[in-house]
Amino acid sequence: MSEEQQNITLVEIYRFLAQSMRYPEADWLDDTYWSVLTTLLTELEWHEELNELTTPRNNIADQLEDLQVEHTRLFINAVPHVLAPPYASVYAHVDGSLYGPIAEKTKKFYGEKGYSLSQNDIPDHIVYELEFLAILADQDPEACEEFLKILFLPWFPLFQERVLAAAKLPFYPVMVKLIDFFTRQESL
Repeated sequence: MSEEQQNITLVEIYRFLAQSMRYPEADWLDDTYWSVLTTLLTELEWHEELNELTTPRNNIADQLEDLQVEHTRLFINAVPHVLAPPYASVYAHVDGSLYGPIAEKTKKFYGEKGYSLSQNDIPDHIVYELEFLAILADQDPEACEEFLKILFLPWFPLFQERVLAAAKLPFYPVMVKLIDFFTRQESL
């Protein structure tokens, strides 16, 4: 293992996972991204997941467009409904409503730690929660553990289950497995 690989931190992993859950764009979903993902999966000895990602990537002419379609289908819109909404509120309420009390609780936790979003951002989106975990892992490990236990881990398994059931491409199942691995490891 190289020195660079040994120095990867939980902060960097959370940031990488947050980026991975954003809408796929050519400016970040590049050879460097795939190299980091390959290194991470290799270091974890997740050979099956690595094979799942490598094989289609080599055979699909336009992987970016395929991932954009998959992201939209899973997380933004699909008929008759979004298959795996990336918001904690949806899983915390019986009716699956967006921006419920859990979003406000999340926003309050952010504010207490000096983290803020733009007015239009929904605070309990998985990307923002992972970015926040990266900040906490760096600055306040106890708060990181608290956030995981109180606000992240209660809903994430339900989201993960939906992604695993609905995904047509291997990318997002691998991402949610990585998120599960690193958030559960941190909370032990």
